[in-house]
Amino acid sequence: MSNDDKPEPARRKMVKPPTGGTAAGRGMGAQIKTADKKSMSSIQWIKRQLADPWSEKARAEGWRSRAAFKFAEIDDKFRLVKKGSKVIDLGAAPGGWVQVCVNRGAAAVVGVDLLPIEPIPGSTLVQADFTDPGVDQQLIDLLGGPPDLVISDMAHNTVGHRQTDHLKIIALIEIAADFAIRTLRPGGHFVTKNFQGGDAGTVLADLRANFQDVKYVKPEASRKGSSEVYLVALNKLR
Repeated sequence: MSNDDKPEPARRKMVKPPTGGTAAGRGMGAQIKTADKKSMSSIQWIKRQLADPWSEKARAEGWRSRAAFKFAEIDDKFRLVKKGSKVIDLGAAPGGWVQVCVNRGAAAVVGVDLLPIEPIPGSTLVQADFTDPGVDQQLIDLLGGPPDLVISDMAHNTVGHRQTDHLKIIALIEIAADFAIRTLRPGGHFVTKNFQGGDAGTVLADLRANFQDVKYVKPEASRKGSSEVYLVALNKLR
């Protein structure tokens, strides 16, 4: 039976305060103080953050970023994080998705990012390039075995050239999907960022060949006008 046939599970609200969060969210205080030294695009990003209700809510509740609400909504729908789950978060900075996983009962959470991440109790955070040789095995070793869930919010900095940006996005999806297919235990799940209109190429076919079901999700917390969507691959077959 596919997920579409199952009765909708009761939504689990994020009622507990997150662990390791800060009221400043993604370093907003420091960014405001140094805004005069930043580029115009950075200043515009800060203004959007301050005006955005999801970012304001994240700061008020202690979540590292508004992205926490995106993953929480996905988890509400598909029940990906279970008590005792082992989770690997690719592109984890600043830590919002890690916070949600810990908050919802994951037994072990390992996050990796090029950027440093402030410690989050209940998780292990690694500053490294996930694509470097040996880093993938390092994450498995730190987790203590195959993951039940691999999540990826990785995104390249855009260069403004549509074709180049698209190729970079697809490359990250391919890398994350390959890792999930290789390492997830049978029955495990995978979530990755994509963009509407972005051709996932062979990735989608590979996911459909290795998972029971593959869904597209557009969380309410995604910015209005954003083409951001998420691929959710459910129940790894083998």
